[in-house]
Amino acid sequence: MKKTLLYLGIAGLLASCSAASTESRSNKASTGPVAHNTVVECVLYDGMTKTSPQLSTINSGSEVQVMDTVDAYFVKVRVTAEGKTQNGYMYRTCFAQK
Repeated sequence: MKKTLLYLGIAGLLASCSAASTESRSNKASTGPVAHNTVVECVLYDGMTKTSPQLSTINSGSEVQVMDTVDAYFVKVRVTAEGKTQNGYMYRTCFAQK
């Protein structure tokens, strides 16, 4: 009888742990790109360093789509200018603080 209760208790604990981990994953927002406007003139880089090739310069007030916040300093963005869409990285400081 004691073994049966022990096994049921262990099974209950395992079930509650797996349910909790499933809930925490489902709470994460899975959103697509979010539109933001730049507050200063910024450079669109091909990589996440200042020595990366520059793809273009984005003027102040331009709308860009932030696709991912990859780093403490950079965000991955999509920019459409002159009918041409480019993906790259921009500094976080290009955008207003929220």
